[in-house]
Amino acid sequence: MKLSPPEYVLSVKPYVPGKPMEELERDYGITDSIKLASNENPLGPSPMALDAIRDALGGLNRYPDGSCYSLVRKLSDRLGISPDTIVLGNGSDDIIGMLTRALLRPGDEAVMAQPSFAMYDIMTRLSGAKPVYVPLARMSVDLDAMAAAVTSRTRLVFLTNPNNPTGSIFSEDAFISFLGSISSDIVVVVDEAYIEFVRDPACAHAITFAAGERPVVVLRTFSKAFGLAGIRIGYGVMPAELALLLNRVRQPFNVNSLAQAAAMAAMDDDRFLNRTLEVVHNGLEYLYEELDRMGIAYVPTQANFLLVAVRRDADEVFEEFLRRGVIVRSMSSYGYPSHIRVTVGLPEENARFISVLKDIMQ
Repeated sequence: MKLSPPEYVLSVKPYVPGKPMEELERDYGITDSIKLASNENPLGPSPMALDAIRDALGGLNRYPDGSCYSLVRKLSDRLGISPDTIVLGNGSDDIIGMLTRALLRPGDEAVMAQPSFAMYDIMTRLSGAKPVYVPLARMSVDLDAMAAAVTSRTRLVFLTNPNNPTGSIFSEDAFISFLGSISSDIVVVVDEAYIEFVRDPACAHAITFAAGERPVVVLRTFSKAFGLAGIRIGYGVMPAELALLLNRVRQPFNVNSLAQAAAMAAMDDDRFLNRTLEVVHNGLEYLYEELDRMGIAYVPTQANFLLVAVRRDADEVFEEFLRRGVIVRSMSSYGYPSHIRVTVGLPEENARFISVLKDIMQ
């Protein structure tokens, strides 16, 4: 069979997810592996979400509510915004795809930090548009350089706050200054997948800008703090006119009924969310202390992961961790060939990571 796909499709590098534990155990003959690679919730899913999923199982013969009516209105009440400004997705990367399909044409440009979430690049390329990369400055998104990279062809700007893989944030003052320095016609997308973990009060919360006249889009997810990564649900908040446009390109029934039920319940599970934040923040303090004691550099983070400078080939260190049953993430593909990223886990998982790291570094 001879295929002739467009060149812009061939330019896409497929997204490489974190290695599954099942694959590691099958390949290495290990039975007690732990995964600290994909920034998942170490506590598992919200118990209230699990109960809601069980209650919803009997309705699986029916199509889900395509408009996500109840969940949209619950988010509207919780966030204090109009339901017309909310779009639900099969994970927030689904909404990234809606944005690029609706707004980008061949020859357009989308500005994004480098490194950052790979789906910005992939979805931009799949629209035939050009990703424009702006290097980080001191491991943080360089808003001044991002503004300078905007041209007459720019249609989208992708910002991540906190940024992945560095965990750094930008402030509200810096964000306001950035918005004032670019054309008001450019759609600015702020991905806040890790916003629940932020402890720095200076951090920008772009949700306050998303319902205004300026085209600001905020992406959020139930995958991280709420522990629902496996069921895939996220949402975007944006001006109503833009939300109406995205609903033109959104696939029908893109959010399944179990995901809707789980998200509704997880929003009410304050006990679980507070416990998650406690585990992550205490885990970070432990990791900081142990890495400081070992003399290993890291980037202080506002997310639930940590970028660690291992001073060796990151891919080799990644393999050494695998042989010891611990899955981390090599950052070589992100442009950091001597760094790994580790997700904060349960206390015993964090201790095992440190123990294995000591063994490898020695």
